[in-house]
Amino acid sequence: MKILKDTKNELEIEITGETHSLCNALRKTLMEDKGVESAAYVIDHPIVGEPVLYIKAKNPRKSLQKAAETLISQCDEFKGIIESSKK
Repeated sequence: MKILKDTKNELEIEITGETHSLCNALRKTLMEDKGVESAAYVIDHPIVGEPVLYIKAKNPRKSLQKAAETLISQCDEFKGIIESSKK
């Protein structure tokens, strides 16, 4: 990740090597946070562009951390469901 803008209420980061999958999941999870005013991302070019995530919030770094932890938890839960269904 590369931080492009970091102010009290705004965070803009480039997420190198990622696609719509992670960015859209982050955006959706961020928007569930009442402290987040807006969250969006853009990929300028579908083949060579890197996604840039924009967050406007009371505390954007804290909101991003919380969203990442939520996604990790959801992935772990999903993995557990898949593994238990194999038995």
